[in-house]
Amino acid sequence: MTTTLERPATTATVGDLMKHPELQISDDVTADTAMDILHSSGADHVLVRAEDGRCAGLLTRLHLAPFQARSWYTERTPVRDIVLDRAPFATADKAAADAVAAMHSRGLDAWPVVDHDGHVIGLLSL
Repeated sequence: MTTTLERPATTATVGDLMKHPELQISDDVTADTAMDILHSSGADHVLVRAEDGRCAGLLTRLHLAPFQARSWYTERTPVRDIVLDRAPFATADKAAADAVAAMHSRGLDAWPVVDHDGHVIGLLSL
């Protein structure tokens, strides 16, 4: 009698699907500068890092829409004061299916991936 060992099915993780984030800014960057970065790069979003280097969120063009008038207010408003997508973030060991479900429920097209200390290691996009 021959026995066959079955390999356990592997489940894709966020770490398998994430990409290196192209754009990152500090949370002290002003709304004007953030708009310039997004417009000049053609990107739809940029990752925001806090002063300690940890992920502070994901800033999109939609978040910057109220600042399009470019007044004195936008010249002085740091990104940290803008309402943007913040934690919880994905981790590399999270099941990809669970992450996609969470993204759909939160209405996200992209989700920062952080290590267990909160530093950005990637970006998961739909």
